[in-house]
Amino acid sequence: MSGAAAPVARIYGEPLIELPADLYIPPDALEVMLEAFHGPLDLLLYLIRRQNFNILDIAMAPLTRQYLEYVEAMRSKNLELAAEYLVMAAMLMEIKSRLLLPRPPLPAEEQDPRAELVRRLLEYEQMKLAAQQLDALPQAGRDVFPISLFIERTAAERLPQVRVQDLAEAWRGLLYRACLTAHHHITREELSVREHMSRVLRRLQEHRVLEFAELFDPARGVAVLVVTLLALLELARETLIDITQSECYAPIYVRLAHAAR
Repeated sequence: MSGAAAPVARIYGEPLIELPADLYIPPDALEVMLEAFHGPLDLLLYLIRRQNFNILDIAMAPLTRQYLEYVEAMRSKNLELAAEYLVMAAMLMEIKSRLLLPRPPLPAEEQDPRAELVRRLLEYEQMKLAAQQLDALPQAGRDVFPISLFIERTAAERLPQVRVQDLAEAWRGLLYRACLTAHHHITREELSVREHMSRVLRRLQEHRVLEFAELFDPARGVAVLVVTLLALLELARETLIDITQSECYAPIYVRLAHAAR
């Protein structure tokens, strides 16, 4: 029992059992180009690398022959494409002729008629390698695809938190200023943290907001600075004052807690 004949092709998913009698296939329909070159320098570089020629000492006879064979094949298929290769073909034939003819003594840089061709080939090879390296990098739309995310933002302003390091830096600056204006008097002074807390609150009630350094008086000495700092920390712990900062490394401000609400 013989099975059903296998389809020779499928058109839009439907099997085709037999080819149409009037099917016309153009002569060039099945032509395959194995190599494609981007100009005459690309073709020359391909021929040199394939034959393991030294690019600094090119064998012009076999190179010119292979180049002309490729150009002749292109001329029979695509005249417009082959036209840009004809100038290079003429240049190769000229170089080959100059190598065969006796040459008068010339400077070293002008003795070899291949020098200009070698220079152009080396420059083209460098640009081709650079283009390949750029093409290997990830490209948007080919290797990566941009996406967009919607992030909801609230209208409330959020100020950065005052870090312990910021307070420490401000405190060291005050200590340095106090040392510059210190007087060497031996006295005994009893200082009250509660009294300085009240003093800070009174000043904030008058000015509402003060810079951190404005609450200190370095001229009164280190002891007063320490007590004032303790008073500020105690007020902050009791949530009677707010210590704020508009941005990182910006000045530190102190205000009454109820004034911020």
